[in-house]
Amino acid sequence: MNTPVSVIDRSPLFDLRARITVAASPDEIYAVVSDLPRSAEWSPECRGGEWIHGEPAQVGSVFRGENHRPRDVVGWAPLIRGTWHTECRVVAAEPGRTFRWMMLSHAGEDQESIWGFDTGADGPESYLEHHFRMGRATAGIHKITADLSEPDRERFITDWTAKLEDDLAMTLARIKAVIEKA
Repeated sequence: MNTPVSVIDRSPLFDLRARITVAASPDEIYAVVSDLPRSAEWSPECRGGEWIHGEPAQVGSVFRGENHRPRDVVGWAPLIRGTWHTECRVVAAEPGRTFRWMMLSHAGEDQESIWGFDTGADGPESYLEHHFRMGRATAGIHKITADLSEPDRERFITDWTAKLEDDLAMTLARIKAVIEKA
């Protein structure tokens, strides 16, 4: 008898994008979004952090972020609440085009969890696209869903997808406000 595949075993588990226009050049946008310590200005979860290895914002550099999640975010799920830290490694850094980082496991290993920004000219303005892709579920997702029934795993993925979509849109709106008021 074949055991049904869990929603957690799908790949990609998440593949989300949001886009906005910004009254600035691609180079000006890139200078802001590649400055990860500033992410507290626009991220719903990241409160900033510091570069801990390599040259800031260069491929291979590692950033340690401080994050905070309130109790009401997908409140029914067994998520980390309050403050926690993550590390990521820059995997693409092309000024005026793309900036991407891969989340690392607690053991410092690569995970199929990549966040990023792409930018380019869009008439007299520029576009800014924020994206997130998780191929295979990370250790964190496996831990969150380990004791959930399959219907609750599906509910978690649905609720978490909605949260991520909101976060991407909110992040872009906040970055636009930061750049356009500068």
